[in-house]
Parts: sequence; C-alpha cells; structure tokens
Amino acid sequence: MRSPERSGAASWKEPDPVAWAGTADASPSTRIGSLRPSMLPTEQRVVDAVVADRSGTVERTAQELADVVGVGRTTVIRAAQALGYDGYPQLRVAVARELALEQSHAVPEDGDASLTGSLRTAAHRFGAKLVDSIAALTEEAVTAFVDVVDQADRVLVIANGLSVPLAMDLMLRLNAAGRPAEQLFDALAQQISARQLGPASACVVISGSGDNRASLDAIRAARASGARVLAITSFARSPVAEAADVTLVVPPVNDSFHDELVHTSRAALLLLGEQLVALLIRQRGDRGRDARAASLSVLGGSLQE
Repeated sequence: MRSPERSGAASWKEPDPVAWAGTADASPSTRIGSLRPSMLPTEQRVVDAVVADRSGTVERTAQELADVVGVGRTTVIRAAQALGYDGYPQLRVAVARELALEQSHAVPEDGDASLTGSLRTAAHRFGAKLVDSIAALTEEAVTAFVDVVDQADRVLVIANGLSVPLAMDLMLRLNAAGRPAEQLFDALAQQISARQLGPASACVVISGSGDNRASLDAIRAARASGARVLAITSFARSPVAEAADVTLVVPPVNDSFHDELVHTSRAALLLLGEQLVALLIRQRGDRGRDARAASLSVLGGSLQE
C-alpha cells in the first residue's frame, strides 16, 4: 500500500498491511475461499483436503493429514499459517468450532425436490454463509473506504466481466446518495479516464477474481494520476487487492473452490456495495439524508397508478 502523504489528497487514515485481510472471527472455510489461489500448489492440496473432510481434519494430526494428502508435515503447518493461524492445532480447533456453529444453525431439509424447493435450500445455505463471509472485513478498512469515497473530488467506478453489473449498481446508488460517480464500459476508455483522475480523486475497482487484466490496467492508470485506489474483491492476495490503497475482501460463499469456479456468485459483493452506500449516507448526516429524500421524491413522481 502507498503512503497517505500526498499533495491535494483528502485526509484519511491508511490501513496497516495485514497478511490475512480479515478478522479473527473469519472461519477456516472463509479464509480458504479467499486465500487459496495465492497459496503454493502443495498447500492448496492441503486446504482442499480440509474442505473435503472437515470432520476428518478435526481428528487428524498434522502428520496424519500430510500422509492423506501426500505431502510433508511442514507443508501442512505452512498451509495453516498461510490461513492466518499460528499452526495446525489452531486450525483444527477453528474447524471444530465452525462445524459446531453450522450444526447449531442448520436448516432442516424439507425433502422438496421441486425447483422452488431447490431455490429455498440454496437461499438458506447462502444466508448461513453470508455472515461468516462478511467477517473477513475489518473496521479499519471499511472506515477508510467510506472516508475516501466521501471526500474525493471525483469517483470513478471500474469493473469488467461478471463484475460489471455490480459496478453499475454501486455507481447508481452513489449518485442517488448525492455522491456523484461515473462508470465506463470500454477498457480503453477506463484507462483514459483513470489516468486523468488526479490526487484528490478515487478509483473504485470491483473484481471478484481480483485478476482481471483490464481492471489492473485501469488501476495502474489511476495510480499514475495520483488517485486513491479502492478495491472490492473475493481474494485477499490477488493482484487487484495488492495494488489498491484500501481493499475490502468478501470471500466466495460457495462450498468449495470448485463450486466458486462453476457458479462464480457475486451476490455477497453486491450486498457489500449496497451497505457501503448506506454507511456513506449515515456518515454524511443531513447531506446524505437530503440526497436520499430527493431521490425518493423523483422515484415517487415517476410511478403511475
């Protein structure tokens, strides 16, 4: 992360760099979902084995897990430390706690195999994982994010691929909250606009994968202009996360890394964007409330009986 001392930039508190960009309450599954892509291949095999058999992980020693995976005991320890734990024993305890919490909040299967029944089951599972996913956020990072967006002269929202609808939603919500923001869809236009932002501006980049080439090009252009770069992503050690001044990490909510590749859900990121705007409105006090009232007045006037 870059130094906050910059001519013309709004005053704000730079968050400290943290190996695991999340809170101590984040579950093992949440950490694995966010950090797995940045781990070594042998460490990925270890965490995949943990996700595949969490109950078995609780019962196994580091050496027993190493034998199951086909790696050395040191690799198991390194994998646990890469997730933010002191060692493998702490990972085992965290996995046991996660399983206990899931059992206490489990939603009973109703045996409904219909399409609507499948939707209800998926919604229940998503809701159960959502709170844990948000646990990866830190108070410091959220505060810094809202402060920069509030104080910036210009706000440019950047996204590409599957994250484009999320950026549009955030941009529209910011404008409705009285915080003018802009979004461009062409990759080259994004770079041109980002390069002209300036030190008092902010570039908000949304990238679920954290490794989109067009978004990274826009980040480099924004940094060259001196603007603050704010990132919303699913992976803590992705190129986008590491290039930003402030990063908000919302790990994937799917059951496994494979499921995330197949489904690529962005629902948790969408919810975060919505709530960030709500926090901005609250921080702006009367200005925020007046802007929201004006937006509601326009919306009300457009409705027909």
